[in-house]
Amino acid sequence: MIIKKFQAKTEDEAVELAKKELGSGIVIMNVRQVKNKGLFSFFRTQMTEITVALEEESERYSPVAETNPVKKPAVTRPAAVNSPAANSSIENPAVKQADPKRPVNPQAARADIPRSRDIIFEDEPGPNKSNPGLEEKLDSLQTLLEQQLQKPEEEKPESEEKKEEQSEMYVFLRLLYNKMIDNEINERYANQIIDEVDKNNKPNMPFDYALSNIYQKMILKFGKPQIIEPAANGPKVVFFIGPTGVGKTTTIAKIASRFSVDAHKKVALLTADTYRIAAAEQLKTYANILEIPFRVIYTKEEIEQSINEFRDYDFILVDTAGHSHQNEAQRANMADFIRFVDNDIEKEVFLVLSATTKYRDLISIADTYTEMTNYKLIFTKLDETTTLGNLLNLKLYTGAPLSYMTYGQNVPDDIEDFNPQKTVKQLLGGKV
Repeated sequence: MIIKKFQAKTEDEAVELAKKELGSGIVIMNVRQVKNKGLFSFFRTQMTEITVALEEESERYSPVAETNPVKKPAVTRPAAVNSPAANSSIENPAVKQADPKRPVNPQAARADIPRSRDIIFEDEPGPNKSNPGLEEKLDSLQTLLEQQLQKPEEEKPESEEKKEEQSEMYVFLRLLYNKMIDNEINERYANQIIDEVDKNNKPNMPFDYALSNIYQKMILKFGKPQIIEPAANGPKVVFFIGPTGVGKTTTIAKIASRFSVDAHKKVALLTADTYRIAAAEQLKTYANILEIPFRVIYTKEEIEQSINEFRDYDFILVDTAGHSHQNEAQRANMADFIRFVDNDIEKEVFLVLSATTKYRDLISIADTYTEMTNYKLIFTKLDETTTLGNLLNLKLYTGAPLSYMTYGQNVPDDIEDFNPQKTVKQLLGGKV
């Protein structure tokens, strides 16, 4: 993993500099304004600094189906906090065992610790400067860690103490693992993340360094969000698909409001949901409020007519019928609508899913729609769940990029671009 900073007059210019040097696969970790210093700083142009990361080829993850369970590697696995494995002896020559009589120091000096071979810090003036957000140290997680490590123990014979001796890093990784499982990250992916960090474990490695390693790896696994952008020429046709009850219609209204009111783009709304009259009426109401055109389409030919009618528009947003992903007739009908759009017209498809849906059901839904078309992911109802593990689970399972998150019924407010940094911090137990 390569992490580097770039400065320019604007964020866009800094991103271009980063892409020229590192390529288009970069992930933006942080953006900040650099304050000028010196006697004549008032007259200088303020610079924008971005911190970017690039996952090296050997670290890239290839999505794989879970139909064939993967046999876990024979490595020491962080056990549950109260499990018997937590009290077992660990034989790991690469890790120096902690002295139980020595006070725990989570802020161990970094000077004598070799750099992880998976992370290259360039232009880094000091610890954690590559990501200012880490200065908060994921407050609740660090507090939990220190409480676990500093619990007083009864006096035991020296031989018994040696048997139960655990490395501080092992306890730290075990807490991170349990936190990921608590947030319903699939065990397979939690194991992969812990394994990647465990491979680079060094004696006396500071907790901050290991935490930074996991934090950055998880951000890179999420990747950069891919939101809706205007087409190069003509309108962009955007289809929203997904099961019933996930909030597709409300999500479309929020996105339409963003483009029409905030970005001053020309937007048209279409609905192919002829099964639910209430859904069509709801979208029509939003269209009237936004003062944008609205059409109900029943056939593939009507889609073509609508596209021709709105040729000079920026976006044509199409709501589709929500239905069970097991209904083959409705799936086939929807696929025909999507495929019928002329190849000369740019189109995108977004699979809208609820964050409250069980992971097993999400897999079944994703597999069904994958057979139909390529898509990007939108997660809704984040306000109705306390665990966000399914966002990472489905990203790694499908390989599809994430786009937007919604967290309420208010139009147009309760929507934002997917934020990998904030999401990872929540997954690791930090406060947002």
